[in-house]
Amino acid sequence: MKTMNIGIVAHVDAGKTSLTERLLYVTNVIDEVGRVDKGNTQTDSMELERRRGITIKASVVSFFVNDLKVNLIDTPGHADFIAEVERSFSVLDGAVLVISAVEGIQAQTKILMSVLMKLQIPAILFVNKIDRSGAQSDGIMKSIQEKLTANVIPLYRAENIGTKQAFIVEHCFNNDTDPDFMERCIELAAWNDEALLESCVNGEQVSEEQVKLALMRQIRDAKLYPVFFGSAMTGIGVSELLAGVAELFPVNEAREAAPLSGVVFKMEKEPSGEKIAYVRIFSGRMSAREYVNISRKNKDGTIETHADKIKKLYLFSEGKSIPSQTVEAGDFCKVWGLKNIKIGDVVGERSDKIKDIHFASPQLETRIEAMQNEQEHRLFQALVELSEEDPLIEVLKDDFHHEIYIRLFGEVQKEVIETTLKEKYRVDVSFSETRIVCIEKPKGTGQAAEVMGAAENPFYATVGFQVEPGVTGSGVTYRLGVELGSLPLAFHKAIEDTVCATLAQGLYGWEVTDIVVTLTHSGYCSPVTVAGDFRKLTPLVLMEALSQAGTDVYEPINEFELSVPEHAISKAMHKLSGLKAIFREPLHHKDTFLLTGTLPVAVTEDFKRSLHSFTEGEGFFMANPYGFEKIEGEYPTRKRADYNPLNRKEYMLHILRAY
Repeated sequence: MKTMNIGIVAHVDAGKTSLTERLLYVTNVIDEVGRVDKGNTQTDSMELERRRGITIKASVVSFFVNDLKVNLIDTPGHADFIAEVERSFSVLDGAVLVISAVEGIQAQTKILMSVLMKLQIPAILFVNKIDRSGAQSDGIMKSIQEKLTANVIPLYRAENIGTKQAFIVEHCFNNDTDPDFMERCIELAAWNDEALLESCVNGEQVSEEQVKLALMRQIRDAKLYPVFFGSAMTGIGVSELLAGVAELFPVNEAREAAPLSGVVFKMEKEPSGEKIAYVRIFSGRMSAREYVNISRKNKDGTIETHADKIKKLYLFSEGKSIPSQTVEAGDFCKVWGLKNIKIGDVVGERSDKIKDIHFASPQLETRIEAMQNEQEHRLFQALVELSEEDPLIEVLKDDFHHEIYIRLFGEVQKEVIETTLKEKYRVDVSFSETRIVCIEKPKGTGQAAEVMGAAENPFYATVGFQVEPGVTGSGVTYRLGVELGSLPLAFHKAIEDTVCATLAQGLYGWEVTDIVVTLTHSGYCSPVTVAGDFRKLTPLVLMEALSQAGTDVYEPINEFELSVPEHAISKAMHKLSGLKAIFREPLHHKDTFLLTGTLPVAVTEDFKRSLHSFTEGEGFFMANPYGFEKIEGEYPTRKRADYNPLNRKEYMLHILRAY
């Protein structure tokens, strides 16, 4: 069977869920088109999605275009759920980026387009809402070329745009009937086709079929992006979009001889607690009641592998999921029976078809507690389940203060978590104020050592460390400055593991990174010494060395792009200066100014909220994570979640159980 996996992506309210409904209606999967405002859409299945009118979880549905099976993922549009979108991208053959003809290019549109281009995923740009008042055609094309990419070709044009009588007209690959369009096609096709460029330069005749084939090849290679027009609400242009998807995106055909290779891109749990893994098969086939290898890449880059048995398989078929004995290459499926499974795990062999996507870490943190104390344990279990479905909800348990923290992307995500906990798990919660997540980096070099047998060292172990700054982005680098054979391997592992765990909290309570730790002294006494001696001694010595080196605290920053009308540029620059933004000289283009630079994450949301008022709704702001910047002035602190090894007396009392 021929298959294709596509995603629908867009800024919130551009109409992508409505487009999904229309596609399902046109392909006879549903009898009636659902509406987001009525909460009866096929893909927004969560009660919260229906109530709020936004997509929160990516959902999969399938339909047929002639003999081609298309699996479609409807993805969230809100910035707080960008992680859900990024995971979906890893399994796509192509994407439809929906753009509103009324609102135009918005912040999230630009972010999504940049990710599609970076991952080289073929994409069709679908300009929606052409029948709505205020819709524009030439303006939107100019905006696409200026803000997204110049490598676009409109295969259709909209007539009577902005009225209920709007319709579309197809451009023809014909020099006689559509010479301007053909000229643009030749120009674009020649840009990425040396043979075609040479023919044009030499004045040779280029056939219409030659140009069309070159364009289609470049669209499949994600070097060129076709533009379609239409209306999801009325169905204008949707059949043409379907034909374009089938013709322009790459098609998968099963090859039985190839080894099994797939990836888990989504997780769900049944009420019983059993995990359901959503898997994209890139090659080979998967069968029910067979064992498969599961591999996972750890944070340190090592690969962990185990085998597990598939209990049952479900395929997606025309709006439903149905039982199946096997799944072929190119298809999506739901898998039961894989107990120790996580998003991103590889099923079978790892192949070059599996895209390795780097996810930005959440930069906000909030304390969460159950309104009723007796529900604290239930709350923690519920959060662990939610983090398995979305690995970028990071749950941190502070057993020292008996507190739970979660890390997330924004206030909307926090509201969704609160509602899910109440409605699904029957746990009412409250949050403390949301704060940014900082990091620490060593200032200089520090050394410390504790020798076995010394009066202040009650442990049967000798440990010494040197700490120094590492390369930016290197994380924690652990080195041996002693012979590997100076200790049993189990003791070396105990030291290294404890070093990494200890550096989760630095001098100010934040995680320490970009640091090189060298083991300079080691010693033990057989058979008395145990691994626990090294685990207890290591934090004392390491934090003493870190104290000598000193640390600076860094806060997360965003890279931003701001477009404002002429009358608002002075106000924008004044506001940004007051928020400690660093920006370049503004660029003037027609009646707008473009400003780029960096801005602390802590004030990004406040600036974004103020934008509408001082630009009279004409401002355009986009921000992406851009690393960390050293804080000038007093450093913010985070309370420690352990017995502080910087306080030797307190630490030793706890370790030696002398309370």
